[in-house]
Amino acid sequence: MDESVCYSPIGTIHSPFESPEDVPKSADSTVDATGTVEVDEDYAEGLEHIDGFSHIVLVTHLHEVDQSTMRCDPPFADISPGIFATRGPRRPNPIGLSIVRLAGRDGATLSVDGLDLVDGTPVLDIKPFAPKAEELADIRGGWIEAATDQEFPPL
Repeated sequence: MDESVCYSPIGTIHSPFESPEDVPKSADSTVDATGTVEVDEDYAEGLEHIDGFSHIVLVTHLHEVDQSTMRCDPPFADISPGIFATRGPRRPNPIGLSIVRLAGRDGATLSVDGLDLVDGTPVLDIKPFAPKAEELADIRGGWIEAATDQEFPPL
């Protein structure tokens, strides 16, 4: 697998978090942070009709990650799961997925709540969060559900 994959950011995150250590890590509570997603003007047309969604998915490049690991130590659990069994940032390809509440839109700027990203994070894509009900019926939380009081699905 020698093939490289390259993407260009479509925008930038503006958040209150200056470093990865500032972002809350608790798995059983929501992040109480607001911020904005500033979409480059070249892509602003792609935001048309996004206003009707309550939540959006931000696909990002976790630019502050300087090394990857195959195991991690979540602060709320007594196990050391593999990185692919976590939402941890130190991945071989530091791609982030964040589901945030869409609070509003002003042109090419989206206001969001529940933001868990560092200020300046490059945005690779934005998608509406529109799960199908039948897909949510059998969600299991694995070790996270066992290590926290969180029930799945968390709706």
